[in-house]
Amino acid sequence: MNKHLLLLPAVLLLAGAPSAFAAPSTDLTVTGLITPSACTPNLSNGGIAHHGEIPVKDLNPDKPTYLPHENLQMTVNCDAPTRFALEPIDNRSGTGMGNSYFGIGLVNGEKLGNFRVIPTNVIADAVRAQAIVSSDGGATWGKVGTDGFWGANNIWGVGELGADSAPIPVKELLIDLDVRTGIAATDGLTLTDEVTIDGSATLQIKYL
Repeated sequence: MNKHLLLLPAVLLLAGAPSAFAAPSTDLTVTGLITPSACTPNLSNGGIAHHGEIPVKDLNPDKPTYLPHENLQMTVNCDAPTRFALEPIDNRSGTGMGNSYFGIGLVNGEKLGNFRVIPTNVIADAVRAQAIVSSDGGATWGKVGTDGFWGANNIWGVGELGADSAPIPVKELLIDLDVRTGIAATDGLTLTDEVTIDGSATLQIKYL
């Protein structure tokens, strides 16, 4: 930010200098983000929750079919204790059943289903903590209940155990992620050929 401001006086001086004609010009912009420390997220199994092959006959025709849970472990390591959140990006946005769920793709324009992420066994710097969630960009936070989940339209954080909690500084975070995938009722799907379950979400660090 300081570098950007320091460039402005030079630009003003040049603009105010006398000249017999208008010289060709271009703008130079310097941007960046100074963060308190670097945090690196990582997911086990390359971040892949693989359900294998699923016969159509095993899917419900008139209601969603929920596949066996897939479990991944997420770690976040920071250079120093840092307050941060995880901001999810649904790479299949618009294909899920409802705004809170991550999409898993389309088949002939039909929504195949969705997945959601349930955080469990939260350990922050070797101390048990709890998953929290914000639906207003981090202005307020609430805990994720037993049956709650981290949604596609929220930002995710970690706080101390308690009724409600705000994000706490963490250096090393461990969380188990229970990935639950649902396939839409097959009566509304065209499944005459093989169809790939194609869910994808990016989890990016948001410094607070």
